[in-house]
Amino acid sequence: MILPLAGIKVVEIGQNLAGPYAGEVLATLGADVVKVERPEGDDARSWGPPFWQGAAAIFQTVNRNKRSITLDLRDAACSAWLKDYLADVDVLLHNMRPGAMEELGLGGAALTAQHPQLIYASLSAFGHKGPRRLNPGYEPMVQAFAGIFSMNGAEDAPPTRVGVPILDMGTGLWLALGCVAALLRRARTGRGGIVDASLFETALAWLTVPFASFAVTGEVPKRHRTGSRRLVVFEAFETADGEVIIAAANDRLFQKLARAFGRPDWIADERFKTNPLRLANKAALIPQIQAIIRQASSAHWVEHLEAAGVPCAPVQDLADVVVEPQTAALGMIEKLPGVELGLIGLPLSFDGERPPMRQRAPRLGEHNDELLIPPDAPLPGNKA
Repeated sequence: MILPLAGIKVVEIGQNLAGPYAGEVLATLGADVVKVERPEGDDARSWGPPFWQGAAAIFQTVNRNKRSITLDLRDAACSAWLKDYLADVDVLLHNMRPGAMEELGLGGAALTAQHPQLIYASLSAFGHKGPRRLNPGYEPMVQAFAGIFSMNGAEDAPPTRVGVPILDMGTGLWLALGCVAALLRRARTGRGGIVDASLFETALAWLTVPFASFAVTGEVPKRHRTGSRRLVVFEAFETADGEVIIAAANDRLFQKLARAFGRPDWIADERFKTNPLRLANKAALIPQIQAIIRQASSAHWVEHLEAAGVPCAPVQDLADVVVEPQTAALGMIEKLPGVELGLIGLPLSFDGERPPMRQRAPRLGEHNDELLIPPDAPLPGNKA
């Protein structure tokens, strides 16, 4: 397939997860992404176990389709080489420690002045301005700081971290989207510019829906283990052998649910006629549903409720999802070329085809000889 970003050149000075994920999205969409690493490499190379072919699994999955060179950017010759190299580059993206790029003479204002075509994409923990702009930060810190912990977990349990890195990967995705938007703007204006994204801003964006309720009521959202603050019936229930989540999100679906459970009396019950009434009388309704659903298996209830037109799903773990026929049908788990390792692909298709994984994550400095010219005279500070 013709990849959407074919011909776009990107330099990624990324480390850990968020910056490299932005680079991996652009690379999978077709951009030529050159990953610039310290001579000792991206810290995430050692974020294991598990490891595969000498690097941690987390590194392998967010650094596919890239090339790797090693440069000690504290060395003036290496920094000068990079500045010259950027003359023919479309995007530079980084998630270095706040202020580090400026200390190296690689700040956004300086580089976009030197290279007006360049899109300079910067990812930080707390944003490009404000009293915390120079503070470093990691995923769990910002989840806690932004209020996500406070809404996650069971009602009678402590606040809980979201189990997947939604801020790292979400911010990487926003930065990649910002780069694509800046490329479109440059096509009209001829000039690049600076794109900023941060984990804290991403966290606030994920809070869009609960914030709207808070803005109207002033009430801090309460925790619900699987349920909703706005909808009933909209949560998981224990079955005889697991859990099933039921999403009867409107009055019509609730009526179907009542009939499927053999309880048409719920439809006529004044306490349950509308969603606001069901929400107010949740304590009376939910135990009745739980008593019914505990009597049979998850498979039974999924089959029964789907036949009745009630949206539902079993609560599955990762091992279940891997063998799920829908996962296979979509082809989301892709094999790296020439190896048996399967990884999750990009959740986008173009004309029915998903952008493929073209190559494994690069070994440290694998492309030095290809890019650092001349290969027989390494740059000062390049120790790979």
